[in-house]
Amino acid sequence: MTLSKHIDAEALEHKLLKKHNGKKLSHHEQYISKYDSDEKIPKYQIPEGSSDKELVYKYLTEELSLDGTPTLNLASFVNTAIDEVQLKLVADNIVKNLADNDEYPSLIDFQQRCISIISNLWHAPTTLDKTTGRQNVNTVGAATTGSSEAIMLAGLAFKKRWQEKQKAKGKSIDNPNIIMATCAQVALEKFARYFDVENRLVPITEDSGHVIDSTRIRENIDENTIGIFVIVGSTFTGAFEPVEQISKLLDEVEAETGVDVRIHVDGASGGFVAPFVYPHLKWDFRVSRVDSINTSGHKYGLTTAGLGWVIWRDQDLLPKSLKFSLDYLGGVEETFGLNFSRAGFPVILQYFNFLHLGREGYTKVFNSCIENARLFSNILEESEYFEVLSVIHKKIENDTIKAETYTAQHHSTSKHSKLSIRNEEFYPGLPVVAFRFSKKIREEYPEIPQRIFSTLLRNKGFIVPNYHLSPDENDKEILRVVVRTTLSLNLLEKLVADIIDSIELLIESCITVREMITAKENTEEQNKEAIYSLLLSIASNGVEDAKQFQHKIIDAEGTAHGKNKKSYRGTC
Repeated sequence: MTLSKHIDAEALEHKLLKKHNGKKLSHHEQYISKYDSDEKIPKYQIPEGSSDKELVYKYLTEELSLDGTPTLNLASFVNTAIDEVQLKLVADNIVKNLADNDEYPSLIDFQQRCISIISNLWHAPTTLDKTTGRQNVNTVGAATTGSSEAIMLAGLAFKKRWQEKQKAKGKSIDNPNIIMATCAQVALEKFARYFDVENRLVPITEDSGHVIDSTRIRENIDENTIGIFVIVGSTFTGAFEPVEQISKLLDEVEAETGVDVRIHVDGASGGFVAPFVYPHLKWDFRVSRVDSINTSGHKYGLTTAGLGWVIWRDQDLLPKSLKFSLDYLGGVEETFGLNFSRAGFPVILQYFNFLHLGREGYTKVFNSCIENARLFSNILEESEYFEVLSVIHKKIENDTIKAETYTAQHHSTSKHSKLSIRNEEFYPGLPVVAFRFSKKIREEYPEIPQRIFSTLLRNKGFIVPNYHLSPDENDKEILRVVVRTTLSLNLLEKLVADIIDSIELLIESCITVREMITAKENTEEQNKEAIYSLLLSIASNGVEDAKQFQHKIIDAEGTAHGKNKKSYRGTC
């Protein structure tokens, strides 16, 4: 067994610094920070004295520079792009409190406008205002701290309405349950755990497209079911669960049993993508059983982190017992949320995006993301090194499936762009590519762990996570790339090149190890050299292999300058 020990670098540093008691270096702060050489930066206790803010900024910036590059973070759905105009708008409004209606009335007005815009995008029912002639929605909603809070609020509305109905019937309110797929994002499971609701998880399968198995929903329903979470945009594969199909199934259950199960759609990412690239997909308030929907402004809404939205199709769906009237900030306001004071600038940024991009801009942005994701999927499959589990690159060949997926509309008369209509030739989903090693690679090279492939890409700067699917398919490990606006075609080309280089490096390394194991006549020195070369190759992402190849060519030509030559040119 190899012996090893852990060295605490911070303790070692502290030990050596103690040897320099009273022997501090003299310097001028203009050139050397006092934390650079002979004083440790305070980490766990507030310092006794003050420090120059420029020096503190320098220290923090140095440490933050060790973080990954947001543009190359292909794991996250959260938007990382902000331009100078948006940044100026944020800076101008960074101190405004979204909870303070009286002090910032324009900010609160922007929030309401955003809710109306999103409600219309989601086809909320409208009524005619006879005075203005305008079609008004009767929705109610709130800006939240991301989709996690939005889901909690939607779940609480479910639970409270169920309790009120049970009390009216004189029945127990002790054992509520909620239904969701095992691929549900953790916030949905948090709701059930935090608010004492039994979580009835419906399995996902390969046959169901790695989303909820609709045939297993009925068996989980009883009179204590407060509702069902349906996911439009799985975090695992980006796939959409069939909202309309599930709604029809629930209609049948109600007709048979009298149990009315309502739907909340978790559209954390899909809530923004679907209206623009799949305009004829019925997933929103066009499905009458959908009571509420959430989405994340800071994902495909293209704001910065910290913004979610939750909207109910009608004000009557939000129980009065959940609303609070507050007046201590100077004006009376009605509120429903888990948080109170919070930054208001993300709401301003959301309204800015709506005005700046419009339907045309959002469609172009998301179509570009979908096209790049589709291209990337096809490249991966064409390489034969990988198989793709996400479906946005797969055409719907069956007319029956197409009719069930999208509403029947004549494309020639559609108000939506040709870009959007073209996407409806394919299965719907987010611009996400979920993939894994192909069956051929898994069978021929079972020794290669997929997670080391993820590590190699991280060494090249790309963060591509490797993780298991939900418990029903826990034997499957997948890699996932979220295609956001920052993954341009140029960057995608670099990603593809690094992916191919990395998988081929692992294959070559695997072959080398096999040869070492079978070649018993190798000397200890030969094995040592082979292991050294292998580890160096992997650690350098194949760069050292390329160098060795170049040296062989140069040596053959007799033009090298190296250790066996009379002269040597080192690097400058």
